[in-house]
Formats: sequence, structure tokens, C-alpha cells
Amino acid sequence: MHSMMLVGVGGQGTLLASRVLGHLLLNQGLDVKVSEVHGMSQRGGSVVTYVRWGKQVASPTVSKGGADYIVSFEQLEALRWAPWLKKTGVMVVNTQKIAPMPVITGAAAYPEGILEDLQANGARLVTCDALPLALEAGNPKCVNVVLLGVLSTLMDVDETCWLDALRACVPAKVLDMNLKAFELGRNACR
Repeated sequence: MHSMMLVGVGGQGTLLASRVLGHLLLNQGLDVKVSEVHGMSQRGGSVVTYVRWGKQVASPTVSKGGADYIVSFEQLEALRWAPWLKKTGVMVVNTQKIAPMPVITGAAAYPEGILEDLQANGARLVTCDALPLALEAGNPKCVNVVLLGVLSTLMDVDETCWLDALRACVPAKVLDMNLKAFELGRNACR
């Protein structure tokens, strides 16, 4: 059994990414469970999606220390959810920083050295500055698919299967830019 968490803030596309992953893994003949937890997602709050897969999956949620992969759409969410990563797990982190409300209002400061702290705690870290790649693909909202491209280089699933899942889940009017975003993410990690 394998577990993954997609973590970010509202509006970053974690839900679309989880749908693509669910479709991808189901097409591999696996049992898949997806669970979405929305905090204050409409106001830029924390969002986490759990994806679990294997021969038989009983529960969709992931316990602390149980995630094989964590894909974080921004740095602070990576820090927040790091305790859920297995010791042998991999964390994919978008290097973008999105200030939460306490930072915006001046009540708190955005923590410094997050990536260094994650590395020091032993996480296998794969970082990507996904926003410029999403912009190159044609839309800043493609950060999620850039990160899926990065993730695809770490999982033992053929690239054509990923592309089929994207074609099945992404609306036709934005498919081409998402396919480009996926390829840019794959190439960023080669």
C-alpha cells in the first residue's frame, strides 16, 4: 500500500491534481481512495488531499509518518505537513512562498530557511520553482500540473499513462497548456 498527500492553499489546484492521480492509479489496476480536506480553502487556507493506492485500500486518510510522498504546492505547507512523511518518503516542494493571513496582516513573519530545515530533518527533498514554468506553459494556475510532471519522474508509471490521465481529467480548452506544463515539470527534474 502507498500513500501520498497533496498540500497547498485554496486555489492552487490540489483537487485537480488528486483527480489526475486517482485516474492514473485506477488505470494501473489498483484500488485507489482519495480524500479531500478543505480548510478555509476559499480564502487561501490550507488544503490537503490524501491519495492511497494498492491491491486493497481500506481507508483514504494518511497518519503521521505514513506518507510515501508529499507534494507541496508552497513552502510553508511543506513545513506544516512534514511530520506525515515516512522516513523513506519523498517530498516534492514548489519553492514558491504564499503568505498566509497572519503574515499578510503583520501578526507573524513568514519563516525563513524552510527548505534547509526540511533537508536537515532528513527528508528526501525534490524542489522545483514551478511558477515560472507554469507561466512559460501559459498560465500560473498550471503550477499543479508542473508539480505532477516532477512527481512523474519519481514514480514507476510510464509517461504515456500520465498523459492519458491528464487528457481524461483536464478540460479540453486548457489541455494543451497543461500538457506543456507537465512536460516542463518532467524536464526540470531530469
